Amino acid sequence: MASETVSETVSRAVSKTMKAAVYLGLDIGTSAVKGVLVNQDQHCLASASHAYSVEHPHPGWAEQPPHLWWQAVESVVAQLRESDPEAMSNVAGIGLSGQMHGLVVQNADGDTLRPAILWNDSRASEQCAKLEAQLPSLAKITSVEPMPAFWAAKLLWLAEHEPETLASARHFLLPKDYVRWCMSGKRITDMCDAAGTQLLDQAHREWSQAVLAACGIQARQLPRLAEGNTAEARLLPEVAARWGIANSVSIAAGAGDIAAGALGIGAINEGDAFFTLGTSSQLFVATTGYRPAPQNALHAFAHALPGRWFQMAAMLNGASVLAWAAALMNVSIDDALAAAERETGTSSLLFLPYLNGERTPHNNPDARGVLFGLHPASGVGEVIQAVLEGVGFSLREARDVIEQAGTPIQRLAVIGGGSRSDYWLQLLADILERPIVRYQDSESGPAFGAARLARMAVTGEAPDAVCQPPTIESVFEPNPANRQHASNFERYKRLYRAVAPEFDH
Repeated sequence: MASETVSETVSRAVSKTMKAAVYLGLDIGTSAVKGVLVNQDQHCLASASHAYSVEHPHPGWAEQPPHLWWQAVESVVAQLRESDPEAMSNVAGIGLSGQMHGLVVQNADGDTLRPAILWNDSRASEQCAKLEAQLPSLAKITSVEPMPAFWAAKLLWLAEHEPETLASARHFLLPKDYVRWCMSGKRITDMCDAAGTQLLDQAHREWSQAVLAACGIQARQLPRLAEGNTAEARLLPEVAARWGIANSVSIAAGAGDIAAGALGIGAINEGDAFFTLGTSSQLFVATTGYRPAPQNALHAFAHALPGRWFQMAAMLNGASVLAWAAALMNVSIDDALAAAERETGTSSLLFLPYLNGERTPHNNPDARGVLFGLHPASGVGEVIQAVLEGVGFSLREARDVIEQAGTPIQRLAVIGGGSRSDYWLQLLADILERPIVRYQDSESGPAFGAARLARMAVTGEAPDAVCQPPTIESVFEPNPANRQHASNFERYKRLYRAVAPEFDH
């Protein structure tokens, strides 16, 4: 046999390296950082998480000190390294996902000037009307009406209430991009997370000078824009050494958590749809074109991949509502679900799940939770059932808004912590009247999607080759016999209309 050529030797070495390569996905969530190590075969080798809390210094406020995220990342990486030190040593790329809309303010030295203002913070409600009056074309440029969650309104709030903070600000970052800065010293964001600031010209995927002027800031204060699957930074050598990584590591631009979750389950092509059951809920449909519908509080955002967008209904209340109800009644979540499952038929109670206000379809930060129809025999099971149905009706409204905007939904995948409950998923299939698909490892969607972005950034592979749907674990078909949900859904909508005027007081 002829001796191997130099090019063949190099090719074989590269192939061997690729097979051993591992990708680290980190999701900087509202309640925890989650991390996964994923190999070249897209198997999850190890996972870890580190929880933290949200501060509510005033009603309607939600804040977190950014250093908590970095401390949590360090903890998660240490856990992953302990679980599989060889895999950690072979990390070739890092992908980041994170809670969207959070505003981190830094001075010229990189010091944070105040706690980050999070996505579920409603303090900037009054500034939304000012933005709309100042820039009537805002919704057309950014795809969505002014909302207090987004940076645009928050920046006006800072100008009015903390002018000294804004005067000292030299950099503004999103949560996951603050973590990237800690890792690499670079300030970069992806198109999806940038879309959630309400400063991005969605159609052209660039910062909007008109919106920046309305907010009183300059483009140089914002992170550099990049597509999510590109390698835009490198892990600092001292961090790599501390983490036990032997390679020179690329850091992908990454994605907001909803887009990363989409990549994790392969929702990248026209019509691919899923919803999340996490702290909040979103209903997401991938599109190949930009289709804004701001009049329905529907988001049309840039995807984390070039030339792709998505439509999304964003609800501020998801599985966290179940956790709240269970804690209120002093039962565990598992016991609460078991009690609801013992109920027969649909609940006679109605529950509006708007504990944190609501975006789609109401765009009402003042909306609040309502439990209606209580009677002396009401117990834990009936109340929890009403809570689960209320979240389902919120998702049904979201489904209707997206379909009314011209995007039909044939079936829905599900990700997030709430996806563990078979009972809840069957209930949701009946309410949504669509099949619901649960994939294996559905709880780690955004972190897994971030790992896929890391792989594409390192290898240059095409998204369709990497972002395949995972193995299906279960399919929940809607039961045509459960038609009572339809009449309860109409009652649910009437209840909101009846009580909405009271939310202003």
